[in-house]
Amino acid sequence: MPEYLAPGVYVEETSFRSKSIEGVSTSTTAFVGPTRKGPVFDPDVVNNLPPELVTSFGDFERIYGGIGDLTLGATQRTNLVAHAVAAYFENGGSRLYVSRVFVPAADDDTGIASSDAVGGDDEAEQIRFVARTPGSGGNGTIRFSLSAERASVRNMATAPLGSLLRVPAAAAEPAEPAEPAEPPEEPPAEPPAEPAPAEPAPEAAGPTLYLKGDEGWRGADDTAAPSPPDSGSEIVTMNVEAVDADGNSTVYEGLGFAAAHPRFIGNVLAQTPSSRRDALENTFAISIGGDVTPFDLYDALFGADAVNPVTLADGNDGGEPNAAAYSDALDPIARTDEVSIVAAPGHSGFEEAAGIRNALVSHGDADRSYRIVVLDTPPGQTLSEAQEFRSQIDSSHAALYYPWVQTPNPLARPGDASRPREILQPASGFLCGIYARTDVQRGVHKAPANEVVRGALRFETDINSAEQAVLNPRGINCLRFFEGRGYRVWGARTASSDPEWKYVNIRRYFNYLERSIDRGTQWAVFEPNGERLWDNVRQTISDFLYNEWVSGALLGGSPKEAYFVRCDRSTMTQNDLDNGRLICLIGVAALKPAEFVIFRIGQKTADARS
Repeated sequence: MPEYLAPGVYVEETSFRSKSIEGVSTSTTAFVGPTRKGPVFDPDVVNNLPPELVTSFGDFERIYGGIGDLTLGATQRTNLVAHAVAAYFENGGSRLYVSRVFVPAADDDTGIASSDAVGGDDEAEQIRFVARTPGSGGNGTIRFSLSAERASVRNMATAPLGSLLRVPAAAAEPAEPAEPAEPPEEPPAEPPAEPAPAEPAPEAAGPTLYLKGDEGWRGADDTAAPSPPDSGSEIVTMNVEAVDADGNSTVYEGLGFAAAHPRFIGNVLAQTPSSRRDALENTFAISIGGDVTPFDLYDALFGADAVNPVTLADGNDGGEPNAAAYSDALDPIARTDEVSIVAAPGHSGFEEAAGIRNALVSHGDADRSYRIVVLDTPPGQTLSEAQEFRSQIDSSHAALYYPWVQTPNPLARPGDASRPREILQPASGFLCGIYARTDVQRGVHKAPANEVVRGALRFETDINSAEQAVLNPRGINCLRFFEGRGYRVWGARTASSDPEWKYVNIRRYFNYLERSIDRGTQWAVFEPNGERLWDNVRQTISDFLYNEWVSGALLGGSPKEAYFVRCDRSTMTQNDLDNGRLICLIGVAALKPAEFVIFRIGQKTADARS
């Protein structure tokens, strides 16, 4: 209570409303798997970059590389994660976290692309360009060019510290031509001697460089720059164009040669940049030896022996991912609260597919994870094999889809038979987008089924009604083609043996309710545990559930039929109160999907009455 110690009028604010609960997002997704480049989570490193949120395929391409194939070990594989990202956004997804999986091909192989060193023989005198992250996407080229501004007394005075002045060498004055000798009166008796070979012309001197420091413009030999500047003198900066293996180009302009320059190339392309954006989007970094001066850097990049462009090579995608690498990549996803859907597109094609699948299921079943895992059967499976694969899973936080999806290959080119025109993709990328699309258009209470699979040419296996009658009771959700209705998801069951959690939408809707109530009632912690608190909690949750009923997410003709909330002496004992426990009992009548729509039709006579 406030204290009133002096006479006066006191105006205070108070609240007569109960706290409100805001429904959480249910469409934020996370993908786990190998990509062509991008940050890799390492549990042994303290300052890791967490998985990055991308909102378009362009964002994914800039950070994690394009759709080019991966070479994992000695095997070339389709980049299924990148294709799944494209399918996710095409089918309605909008927010996606990506956690990269990378396994070094050998203990001494980092998989990071690098260039040959330029400069002196000692490492401290060398300059090298390296990719910031491992992967074949880090192979590329870097081109350099100079930008020059004509030097004047004014701009030399205002130029930032670390600027470089280039003064051209003085042009040599041409020698005066010798006067021709008079011909002799009589021809010589002997033939004239051979003329001596001409001496080679001396090499043209290079420009003189001056660096602006605290004591003004100084050269490498500590001589002062001419003032006013000589004709043709220029203040120079460099431009860098970096192109990775996928053709993504990044241009950096106005870079300086010295550490004092505000846009020193060693800071802009630093190996450990200060900003998260630079760490994610700058594919390449520069390594400058400690003994390299700004003059050495200029000579290495623009001197007579400079190599332009510089080529980076030997970046690789590592070996085939294993279960341990996927578990490590799932760890930062577990710390990202807003994720509701998790998938690992293409994992079922790896040798350790069973271990990776178990890691995914354990991730979904974790306490207070509030998410569902979308699983794929391995490619090329028959109905019997799909059933056997399903029998190894029992989780209400997982859903299994069969078969794979045939799509156009974006890398195919007319007349090039080396690349197939179509590729097979796992269904999980499409389904995660369909989950998100259904949540936005209808709500999380709507089963993500009877929805069009956008981008599908066909399915790997054409499933008919008799085959689905075998798969559906086992909890295997089928993708089917219907004449005149296209390619659709035709199943919405979890991989659980518990009939109470049979349907995907029921599991996801309760995830939504639980997380929303969890977040919306944090204010109640450490409040006095009495009647006033109980009434506030009841009112807060009842208001939230009433809105759910009004929006059509709950079954019942009235709020009393749709839900109940109890938080009083009937839900708590004195022992609970003594131990600081507030227990609230909530019941909701969730809507289950009309999986079997049955119309009963019988004959009637003309005079029969209904």
